[in-house]
Amino acid sequence: MRDSVATRRRVGLIFAAVWAVYLVDPLRRAWSLDDPLERAYSLGVIVAFGVCFVGAYWYLLRGSGGRDVWIDPHPRTVVVPLALLCALMAAAAPTLHSEVLGLAIFVGTFIAFALPVPRALVALAVLILATTVVPQLLAGQPPAYATMSSIAMSAFAVGGIREVIRRNQQLSLARKQLTELAIAEERLRVGRDVHDILGHSLTVITVKTELAQRLLDVDPERARTELADVERLAREALSGVRSTVGGLREISLEGELANARTALSAAEIEASLPDSDELPVRHSVVFGWVLREAVTNVVRHSGARHCTVRVTGATIEISDDGVGSGGEPHFGSGLSGLRERVRATGGTLTVSNRPEGGLRVLASFPAGLTKELE
Repeated sequence: MRDSVATRRRVGLIFAAVWAVYLVDPLRRAWSLDDPLERAYSLGVIVAFGVCFVGAYWYLLRGSGGRDVWIDPHPRTVVVPLALLCALMAAAAPTLHSEVLGLAIFVGTFIAFALPVPRALVALAVLILATTVVPQLLAGQPPAYATMSSIAMSAFAVGGIREVIRRNQQLSLARKQLTELAIAEERLRVGRDVHDILGHSLTVITVKTELAQRLLDVDPERARTELADVERLAREALSGVRSTVGGLREISLEGELANARTALSAAEIEASLPDSDELPVRHSVVFGWVLREAVTNVVRHSGARHCTVRVTGATIEISDDGVGSGGEPHFGSGLSGLRERVRATGGTLTVSNRPEGGLRVLASFPAGLTKELE
């Protein structure tokens, strides 16, 4: 989860304030100057340096332009504070002389905290050369190795802290994204299940209601039977939706074959279905979903007179002698969701027009595949 601006500012202020304690030595050196004017000037510059150092972290961690301050900070939030710190360090040099090199340690820690590792290494190399090597060589003196090592070690420590913060922030963000993906996947699953349950049930209810209306005057007793079935199917659909939302929905090939027989009979479509004792145990759940969606489409769209279901250990095929798709088969929301179900369990779903007319839906799995849809 992305940290808030207020939290980042608070972290920056606390972190910088801890380091600002080490300005005591430069302040003591400035206070020991004999000239009152030089003393006041040096104290003022060092205090301004400390304020700028603390403000640099606050300015950096407030963020800018929607950039991630731990990965790609805005150049302005680094360059402006860094220029001010270098300018104040140079301003203190005329009175503090070599003691001003201690301020370079603070500049180095800000560089290590503000910049990604590759750019920080380059900037630190320039800082070390500009403060502990070049001026000394020009004055005929050896490089200030003690200050050089202090800058390097301080920058290494601060850079390590920055990396820990950055990685923790990225880990938190990754967790949030995984949570959102899981929620989205669960929503898709529930939506797919509700669509499949209601699509099938409402189709059968519609067909039976139409049949009952035609039978009211011809065969009232059968009409009442059909209406009783409509009530039962409506209750089953409601129960199915509730159990799906609760994550408890169970489906099987055997149960869906019974539902298919009822639906096709109500639509006056002759059905050729396998016997229940011939059904494979493997892939029973996903085969049940395939059968439910395919039969729903047969009843709703095909205009068929006959529907055949064939099941083997690795395939299920539903074919009809209806009008077909009238062209290239189109994957609507139901078939698209079904294809995702089959694909999630390692199989493939194909929908094609039959040469003799009608449509064929085929779900197939590689031989030996045991993964099952729960």
